[in-house]
Amino acid sequence: MISPPPDPPHPDHRPPWRRWLGNLIFGLSTPAARAYDKIVIVLIVASVLAVTLESVPELSHAVRARLRQTEWVFTVMFTADYLLRLLGARRPLRYALSFYGLVDLLTILPSYLSLLFPGTQYLLVVRALRLLRVFRVFKLARYSDQAALIGEALQASREKIIVFFISVLSMVIVFGTLLYMVEGPESGFTSIPTSIYWAVVTVTTVGYGDISPKTGLGKFIATLAMLSGYAIIAVPTGIVTVGLQQAQEARRGRTCPQCGLSRHDADARFCKRCGENLPG
Repeated sequence: MISPPPDPPHPDHRPPWRRWLGNLIFGLSTPAARAYDKIVIVLIVASVLAVTLESVPELSHAVRARLRQTEWVFTVMFTADYLLRLLGARRPLRYALSFYGLVDLLTILPSYLSLLFPGTQYLLVVRALRLLRVFRVFKLARYSDQAALIGEALQASREKIIVFFISVLSMVIVFGTLLYMVEGPESGFTSIPTSIYWAVVTVTTVGYGDISPKTGLGKFIATLAMLSGYAIIAVPTGIVTVGLQQAQEARRGRTCPQCGLSRHDADARFCKRCGENLPG
């Protein structure tokens, strides 16, 4: 059966100056584009540092006031950057509703909201999310490829992970309920949700120590919870490890012998780039 031809690309009706702007802001094919992204990243780091330092009470009032003034300079720059991205985008609405578009909007809104609601300027630390663009600037494709491999492994193991999570959830509910019945409010187990919190902390071997059993039976149940926690630690690791091995084997076995393209679908018979027959 012959597959239908791919849909034609969306026509680009942007004038030349908007195409140039889009290539400058969204592309990495020229030194100017890479320099622009690096400048934005430097501004992001500097603005996050300024917002963080402004919250330090030991700094003098004059220094904190200067930091607030500097933050407005960053806000104006990021506002201009957001508007330029809207102008340069091939489909502005699609960019505005994308993950990065929403993050770019959130980086400038808190400053303006602080004029109406004092204190919201500390939400500006959301700009740290824009540092994700560092992977585009330095072209860390190998890390992106490995991240995709982990995603494939988690996707393939999702049923096992869900079953494991449900089993652990059932375990902490049982242990929490038992400790609530045995210890009661006198030992800090004031409710079943609080007791379940203790069970989660205990089974995961975190052990804050803010709540602990006092009776002999309660300590015995806590011991069983601790040993169960150590017993289940290796389970998710083994599930993901098997998934990674299967994903790696699938990638190695689904590489096109003609053009070398990998990462084909498991049921694919032809290469999606050149149409060559796939092995296996």
